[in-house]
Amino acid sequence: MIDRLERARQSGRKIWALLFVLLALFCIIFFAARGRFQVTASTGTVGTVLAPFEMAASFIGQQIQTLTANVWEIATVHEQNKMLKNEVEQLRQENTTAAEYAAENERLRELLAYKQGAHQFDLLAARVIGRDAELWTSTIVVDRGSKDGVRENMPVVTGKGLVGHVTEVGPVSSKVQLILDARSSVGTIVQRPESRVTGILTGTMDNPYMPQMVDIPRNADVEDGDAVVTSGFGGIYPKGIAVGHVAAQHSDDSGLLKVAVIETAVDFQRLEDVAIITASREAPPAPIQPATPTTVAPSPSTTAPTTPAPDQPTTQSPKKPALAKTGFESGILAAAALIATAGGAAVTALKRRA
Repeated sequence: MIDRLERARQSGRKIWALLFVLLALFCIIFFAARGRFQVTASTGTVGTVLAPFEMAASFIGQQIQTLTANVWEIATVHEQNKMLKNEVEQLRQENTTAAEYAAENERLRELLAYKQGAHQFDLLAARVIGRDAELWTSTIVVDRGSKDGVRENMPVVTGKGLVGHVTEVGPVSSKVQLILDARSSVGTIVQRPESRVTGILTGTMDNPYMPQMVDIPRNADVEDGDAVVTSGFGGIYPKGIAVGHVAAQHSDDSGLLKVAVIETAVDFQRLEDVAIITASREAPPAPIQPATPTTVAPSPSTTAPTTPAPDQPTTQSPKKPALAKTGFESGILAAAALIATAGGAAVTALKRRA
């Protein structure tokens, strides 16, 4: 019951307020039409009555304008953010490309410096384009082939040292056997003048990136840190190409020889650009051939001197043998002739005494 009365009161208030507003508007319109009020009073009254509505409309307009500006600003910022992200991604790609070019330039500069220092070699630049996962430390594939003048057994190097040699040649690519391969065999020598110990460099499965220099005498003068270069023996690798340095030493299984573990000059884990030695003006030494025995021609017989009668002490000089003009045989024949002459003179002297 009380709720109903309260609702009725509120409804009555709303009705009275609405009637007051309508009456005020009616009076304003009526008297303005009759001209009873002055313009100033009419304008003031209208302004007073409409002021709340104007304030509400102004507030709503400002809010709408602010909201529109915020929405526009958000859209603009989003678009700018998207553009900045694209620029950042583009700059990142350009930076990556520039870093790649810088690294490639550094490698090519290293090869160029090596070429300028190694005047005895003709070098052909090549790029590593393939490596077998199962034979990662055994072979690589380069982008040079028979069309570029590449042939089998050509040495492959970098600016730091020896890489390997070409084993298979295709029209536009070639396969290179690395010195890390267990099947590889490279003649090497310790570069230190006091040592000059030779050995054979071969790969090992125990430590794929650290080949071994084998066949070294147990008492050989080899020290840790000694530089190792190619010896030139074998007919494939020219002499003097850097291989690495001695990192450690130990005896072999027999105990009669020792093994030097070599840290290579080339970083095979980051092998990208190489150079193929297509020609060398310093030929490797020829393999040692067994000595061929020479046949010495028999010395020509000498004629014994004739002995005169006792009353005629004259002695006939022995006939000199025909001597060879050159070589080891001529020396032997000359010595034989002198011996024969001396022998004849001695016989003659003995007969005189008798």
